[in-house]
Amino acid sequence: MISEIDFQDSVLVLGFSEELNKLLLQLYLDNRKEIRSILSELAPKLPSYHSLEWRLDVQLASRSLRQQIKPAVTVKLHLDQNGEQTTKILQTDPATLVHLIQQLEQALGEMKTNHCRRIVRNIK
Repeated sequence: MISEIDFQDSVLVLGFSEELNKLLLQLYLDNRKEIRSILSELAPKLPSYHSLEWRLDVQLASRSLRQQIKPAVTVKLHLDQNGEQTTKILQTDPATLVHLIQQLEQALGEMKTNHCRRIVRNIK
């Protein structure tokens, strides 16, 4: 349900001729409701976040190594999907968790670019 201007901006990036852009706009306007209903049916039913529990475990020694520090982060993720609650348990070391956090922060930073904002605006 984007406006005509937003649709034209999205199609302009594809590099079509002006005549073809006008034709695509007219087709979009004529079939907007049908396109939206088909897209809503095709959308995947993904689980959504409900809650999160975490725990830090540290192994200080073992029978073979007396001075050993082996940390592990355990995450219990509660998800909702179609009214049912599921639980996923994940475990990782702190270095991998820090790398994951950096990647997610980088993705959030990319969401602030004009290109991503335009795409998100057109998806909604």
